[in-house]
Amino acid sequence: VKVVDGSRERVQNFEGVVLAVKNRGINSAFTVRKISYGEGVERVFQTHSPMIAGIKVKRKGKVRRAKLYYLRQLEGKAARIKEKLGVKK
Repeated sequence: VKVVDGSRERVQNFEGVVLAVKNRGINSAFTVRKISYGEGVERVFQTHSPMIAGIKVKRKGKVRRAKLYYLRQLEGKAARIKEKLGVKK
């Protein structure tokens, strides 16, 4: 995410779990949740926003839902998502 501090512009990383993706053409957005100093922080990013410097997928998780809103109620180890491993050939 590009952040403007006065006249300077810098890139600030926001790393977390993607809870939901809303595909609506130019209005597409995705919600990211992370735990910062013991508090849950959620942020909605517009996919086509010029404020987004880039999007990287670090890991993929094995889930059975499209929207992961149930993670809001979970805390600690219960809120972890099992990592999806690659297929062996």
